[in-house]
Parts: sequence; structure tokens; C-alpha cells
Amino acid sequence: MRSSLTLVGTLWAFLSLVTAVASSTSYFLPYWLFGSQLGKPVSFSTFRRCNYPVRGEGHSLIMVEECGRYASFSAIPSLAWQMCTVVTGAGCALLLLVALAAVLGCCMEELISRMMGRCMGAAQFVGGLLISSGCALYPLGWNSPEIMQTCGNVSNQFQLGTCRLGWAYYCAGGGAAAAMLICTWLSCFAGRNPKPVVLVESIIRNTNSYAMELDHCLKS
Repeated sequence: MRSSLTLVGTLWAFLSLVTAVASSTSYFLPYWLFGSQLGKPVSFSTFRRCNYPVRGEGHSLIMVEECGRYASFSAIPSLAWQMCTVVTGAGCALLLLVALAAVLGCCMEELISRMMGRCMGAAQFVGGLLISSGCALYPLGWNSPEIMQTCGNVSNQFQLGTCRLGWAYYCAGGGAAAAMLICTWLSCFAGRNPKPVVLVESIIRNTNSYAMELDHCLKS
């Protein structure tokens, strides 16, 4: 089985898959922010939450200990987090598409050329930039009432209060940085240059085809 990637390209495909999976998994897991409410641990991502308060009997608040996404896009606590959800999701989708193509390039000959590899690296840079932008937007939503209730009512934009950032936030940012810096650079050397013999054979094949068509036209 021939590959369209160089040895560096194989390393690029592997790292592309790792960074895409790391960023996308972190995007879906609700462990970007940790805090507490009513004595129970609470965690958030951009569109998901673990443990939330509801009205019980006698109108008292009780904590439901389960994870889930917000009921609708508009229910996400702040505009910044809504933007973060869209931007980060788009970046993760782009990284996953490039990673899939890179893995296929390990199994298929002449799928990824040197120029194609560089174009895919540019797409990875854009995807990493989108995820990084989402991570930068995330602290802008820390002043929403829902987050303030979890962070001791002292949180604000870029001020966590009693909360702390979770491992998923760092994992998403690290995956984006690796995609932008390492994968983009490796992609420049990922694809193989077209073989001269293949180019000559292609030119001869096309020339013969044109000659046959010309001869047919002259005879008719």
C-alpha cells in the first residue's frame, strides 16, 4: 500500500489527528470551568453544564447532580459564550476534516501533493485560530448571573472569583496552539512532489488522445 505522504507527512497526519481529537473532545466535555453552588461541585463548558439548581418542594433550591446541555442556544448564559460555542465548534470541525484527509493520505497514493499539503496546513491554522478565539472569548462570560452564583458572586470578566479553569479549557487551547504552530509547519513538507515519469506519461497520453481526435476530424 503506497502513501502520498512523506515520512514527515506521516508524523503530520498523526499529530493532526491527535490535536483534532483533543480539541474536539474538550469542546464537548463540560469541564472548562469548575465552581460550587449549594455545597455541590459545578462545572461548565460553553454549552453544557454539570449539576444545576431547581425548585423543590416548598420553593427551596435543590441541586440536580447530572450533566447536560442547555435546552436551547439562547439559554446559554451569555452572548460571549454563544459566540464561543459557534467559533470553537467551527474550528474543531475544520481540524477534524483536515485530520481525516491526512489519515486517508497515509493509505492512498497521489492523494496529497506538496501544494495540497500546504493548503491543508493553512486550513489547520485557520481552525486553530478559531478555537483560540473561542478560548479568548470564554472569560467575557464570567460576569453572567449564572456564573457569578457559582463563583461566589465575585466573578467578573477575566476574574474567576472562587472558581477555577478546568483541564478541558487548557486541552482545547493546547490543541489549537499545536495545530497552528506545529501541524501548519509540518504540512509544508507533508506531500510528495509529482513523479516526473508520471508527468511524462500523462503528457504523452494526452498528446496521443488529441492526435487521434484530430486525425478522426480530418478523415471525416
